[in-house]
Amino acid sequence: MPYGPHQTTFPTPSPGWTQFLEAVRYRGVYPTRARAEEAVRLVLAGLGRQLDGDHRAALAARLPAEAARLLTRETPDTTALTGQELVADLAARTGASLATTRWDTGSVLTVVAELAGPVLLERLLDRLPPGHALLFGRAELSQPAA
Repeated sequence: MPYGPHQTTFPTPSPGWTQFLEAVRYRGVYPTRARAEEAVRLVLAGLGRQLDGDHRAALAARLPAEAARLLTRETPDTTALTGQELVADLAARTGASLATTRWDTGSVLTVVAELAGPVLLERLLDRLPPGHALLFGRAELSQPAA
């Protein structure tokens, strides 16, 4: 039976969503799945504001449906943020410390990086301003001087 206004139960999360949350929970050493989900919701919404078009669609296709919806429901910002600015923006939205928000962001995005795979991740990092590679668990290589 499809979910509707008269249904008294909620849709069961997909196994992929549960596994995704558990991977983030493990990576972030969160005490509960609910705490991991808080981090996932915050970070995927923030990342969704940084990506648009084909890049966002390609990443969403690699994520569980629930995570893909979180990523794609946000309207992309007109100004792209560096990795540091993204963390500061997320911290301001929640009132959490920069350190906690940096931890949350890294915990979520390293799991996202694994699901994206190396080729898509490189495309995303080429599109994003500096500072995002570290958030995805990758080295931030500087460009050689001209």
